[in-house]
Amino acid sequence: MSEVLLSATNLGVKRGNRWLIKGVDISLEAGQITTVIGPNGAGKSTLVRSLLKLIKTTSGDITAIKGLRIGYMPQKLKLADTLPLTVARFLDLGRHKQHQLSPQLWHDLLHECRAEKLLDRPMQELSGGETQRILLLRALLRKPHLLVLDEPVQGVDVTGQVSLYNLIGEVRNILGCGILMVSHDLHLVMAATDQVICLNQHICCSGHPEQVSQDPAFTDLFGPQGAGNLALYNHQHNHHHTSHGEIIAGQHHEDCDHG
Repeated sequence: MSEVLLSATNLGVKRGNRWLIKGVDISLEAGQITTVIGPNGAGKSTLVRSLLKLIKTTSGDITAIKGLRIGYMPQKLKLADTLPLTVARFLDLGRHKQHQLSPQLWHDLLHECRAEKLLDRPMQELSGGETQRILLLRALLRKPHLLVLDEPVQGVDVTGQVSLYNLIGEVRNILGCGILMVSHDLHLVMAATDQVICLNQHICCSGHPEQVSQDPAFTDLFGPQGAGNLALYNHQHNHHHTSHGEIIAGQHHEDCDHG
């Protein structure tokens, strides 16, 4: 069994009289890619921010290995057009003196991210796919134990998405790090992840992904059209939610059985 890097038990965040997430148990392991899926407003960003301790939680416990290093890749980057910032300078700003990559590892990651020819380019001139690869590379500069990716293929065309997901897998292999990924691009991401967590304020179900399929059990979460286009693993989602994501009385998330 791989080392558990970060885990949470009964994690909950409440704002006003509404739970954004509630009763979440999650365990992130070294060498494992975990992907969180769910509809808009399901609490995916709240979960990530809670795990990173960027927001105050209402309930639950979070534990991590001593000295856990986390690399974070945001959805997108906004830079002023007038800011003279090359790729090389942008990466230098993200370096950490205490946890430097070895020259060989830096070379390997630079090569995997296909960034060698981009170093002298202004950040503002990069394509969507190039920008995401540089953001990923910057997140790796501290040689993280855990890599957190928030919608990593945002603004990237389909060909670039396939390439980027392959790259994420290669980074995992090179560093042996755990990866927590939030994504909507399930038709591609399901082939690039080890564990899937279906979130709608609570964890509806979790498990290993299977081949692309149409599963009517997801219709409640994604709608008929969305569910019909997603590559998902089989499970039984035997409860329903209100428009705010609350479980209808008398039904509990334990009713979600893995298929």
